[in-house]
Amino acid sequence: MSSQHDNHDKRLAEKRIIRTVKKTIVENSMFKSGDHVLVAVSGGPDSLALIHLLDTLSSVFSFRLAIAHLNHCLRQKESERDAEFVAALARKLNLPVYMEKQDVRQYQRRHKLSLEEAARRVRYTFLNQVAEANGFNKIALGHHYDDNAELLLMYLLRGSGPLGLSGIPPVRDRKIVRPLINVKRSEIIDYLTEKELEYVSDTSNADLNYLRNKLRHDLIPQLLSSYNPKIRETLNRTASIIRSEEEWIEALIDPIFKNTLIRQEDDKICLSREGFEQIPLAARRRLIRKAILTVKGNLRRITYAHIDATIRLAMTGPAVGFLDLPDRIRIQRNHQVLLIFKEKENLRTSSKNLRQPICPAYEYRITPPGRFHIKEAGAYLKFSEMGIKEITDFGHTGQQIAFFDINKLRIPLIVRNFRPGDRFSPLGMTGTQKVKTFFINNKIPREQRAKCPFLVSSDKIIWVVGHRLDNSVKVSAETRKVLKAEVLLA
Repeated sequence: MSSQHDNHDKRLAEKRIIRTVKKTIVENSMFKSGDHVLVAVSGGPDSLALIHLLDTLSSVFSFRLAIAHLNHCLRQKESERDAEFVAALARKLNLPVYMEKQDVRQYQRRHKLSLEEAARRVRYTFLNQVAEANGFNKIALGHHYDDNAELLLMYLLRGSGPLGLSGIPPVRDRKIVRPLINVKRSEIIDYLTEKELEYVSDTSNADLNYLRNKLRHDLIPQLLSSYNPKIRETLNRTASIIRSEEEWIEALIDPIFKNTLIRQEDDKICLSREGFEQIPLAARRRLIRKAILTVKGNLRRITYAHIDATIRLAMTGPAVGFLDLPDRIRIQRNHQVLLIFKEKENLRTSSKNLRQPICPAYEYRITPPGRFHIKEAGAYLKFSEMGIKEITDFGHTGQQIAFFDINKLRIPLIVRNFRPGDRFSPLGMTGTQKVKTFFINNKIPREQRAKCPFLVSSDKIIWVVGHRLDNSVKVSAETRKVLKAEVLLA
């Protein structure tokens, strides 16, 4: 009797996950009859469940399947084992399989990316190339409910805007589909266990050096146990709400964008500066973001600081000037026209013939003590903590060293460059002064002003690095603990 009950529960669990996936497919119009679907399979539990579930549902939705596997060459023998596992799986399911090996670390070094970003780029390039070369109109990925919650939390911690907080879309570009997006990780494991389906484990998923893993194994369990036992549901619901509102707002922005657009080509967008003056700041940000997205194809590495720097160039910048953004994106103002385009060559090379260069806007969040590279300024900032008695002479340290009363700081600190309207209270003076006026009075060359780092605490400039401290954080008779900052040439 007990055995029959257990088998019944297993069948119910399998039916439940199939029902969830079918509902997700239908509600998001993921497939139509005759689709050719390329399924990304790593051999891990998520992709293994995905290929088995789609294989079961292929007759229901009348689509054809194939498997794609990329060996990233990151885990040596484990990577080879995974490739062999997927090849055997394809034979067992009698499905076509496309396999490739690429050295992601080499790609990372060549393109100066994080390992995660390099792996993501190589993987998507591989999948798109296979799909295009072999007639697949859909690419299915194994992202699930927990992935979406983790990504939203990660973007929230990084200070992302609404687009990042909208989470993982079930369908992207009518090509990338995620049938498991409403299935929990625990349901996937239960399904594989009940079906007695073996999968391979990626040991790097336990490496807490990766932020995603720290969230999964450390932060989320703490949130579940101490704050909200339904935190995953809360995060997924939030993502869904924001995604719906993003779609609505984008529909409102589209006619504004068209009204501001002068000309659009494959790799260039020309906007009317006059159109910017007639819309609110939030709409300006979305307009710039939309233009960069159209030219670049994505918004990776484009930050809040980049968007606001572009708006400042358009509204208060020089009549002829430019900004360089990541991935060879250039913003150029020519009087009443704003051009957004992608250079074919390195931006440093293509900048030689342009007048009035403007340093790219930059902003870093740092947590002293430690040493931090500010590449735009060509320098490192080194921070160390010490007691007041360890400091013998403030008077002969020079402008490249600063001391702060640590109790007057709010950590983390921000390092960024100049923004119009910036003010601070220079040490030894009363009242505040515009940073621009300070630069002029102290004969700081124009080309150095845009690169100069500012150290910011609680939205207040506390050090124009290498030049002057702010009165609010100076060491006083009551100071007991000091943060020392030093400028070191890169």
